Amino acid sequence: MTDSKKGQIEVVDLTMAYGQTVIQHDLSFTINRGDIFVIMGGSGCGKSTLLKHMLGLITPVRGDILYGGASFFQSDEHEQGAMRQRWGITYQSGGLFSAMTLAENITLPLELYTSYTAAEISDIVAYKLALVGLAGYQSYYPSEISGGMQKRAALARAIALDPEILFFDEPSAGLDPISSRLLDELILQIKESMGATVVIVTHELPSIFAIANNSVYLDNVSKTMIAYGNPAQLRDFNEEPVVRQFLTRSAAADIKDTP
Repeated sequence: MTDSKKGQIEVVDLTMAYGQTVIQHDLSFTINRGDIFVIMGGSGCGKSTLLKHMLGLITPVRGDILYGGASFFQSDEHEQGAMRQRWGITYQSGGLFSAMTLAENITLPLELYTSYTAAEISDIVAYKLALVGLAGYQSYYPSEISGGMQKRAALARAIALDPEILFFDEPSAGLDPISSRLLDELILQIKESMGATVVIVTHELPSIFAIANNSVYLDNVSKTMIAYGNPAQLRDFNEEPVVRQFLTRSAAADIKDTP
């Protein structure tokens, strides 16, 4: 990995399929360092499937994904593990371990992947929780805090190792509009403070326009990408009617993704 490509992701000629069923084909786009990049499209188009490929959970039928110029799928297991340690991931449900306190949840990756002392880890945990507005909540269990707070705690765990890239799967799912807006602001703040690249699967238009500077639109009819770029510019200038319709739809017509 070169410094010039640190935090950069390149999706190259990617085709995804389950058995004989092609989900998306010929996907090629670049996510630049520092982008807040949204994967968007209608229900069942393959947004979550693309995210799983980017996380290395599914091997593509064809193509590759490069991190910092290095191929993920052509790397060995050790190299893939090293790449993953530079990522932070939050899941739609938050993904916190319910039997662990917030401190224990955030401590886990630090114990697994660093040589920090227990005292140093305790300080880092307190700092990460403070960054997401949860100072003093170390001893709370996930069931003892609200859904919005759980999302923030999950973000604190995702940034425990100071990742170069943050992945979010429907971060605003299940949140009220105020909590959703606060989470958007927090994602922006974390991105600015860490200089991280952010990749988000979401259908939430307010979030898309509030924080994203780059995006790709996956079409579930042609089964390929039909738009790539700044979401506001795609809304105003893209020639594909389905893209403009998606980006100008009303909340009542909101389209949810299926895994």
